[in-house]
Amino acid sequence: MPAVLSDTARRLLDGRTYVTLSTVNPDGSPQASVVWAKRDGDDVLISTTAARQKARNLSKDPRVSVTFFDPDEPFVYAEIRGEATVSEEGGRELIDELSVKYTGDAYPAEPEGTVRVVIRVTPDRVLGR
Repeated sequence: MPAVLSDTARRLLDGRTYVTLSTVNPDGSPQASVVWAKRDGDDVLISTTAARQKARNLSKDPRVSVTFFDPDEPFVYAEIRGEATVSEEGGRELIDELSVKYTGDAYPAEPEGTVRVVIRVTPDRVLGR
């Protein structure tokens, strides 16, 4: 059964808080990326391209951790542990929405052939304060 986000996690995800997405490399080592994110209910949505390491890692092992903190109070944080799914549906729309949220502008055009994907993280556990 999926976990429910805390009020703090919701508040931070609804703002312009940068998050760190951690995935598992094929050799078992961690891989972390600072990314833009938004909330869809209690799920976290992140945009990337299919060619990036985080997307390739998720095709083999869906386990993730998403960590973020309040920039005004760094000890107020949340960690979401769960599993992620990856879908091409809505990939370009999500990066445009996130770009407006974080920068105020649409995301720039990408090279032809770029496959943009949506990473949906469903929480199994939510930690933090």
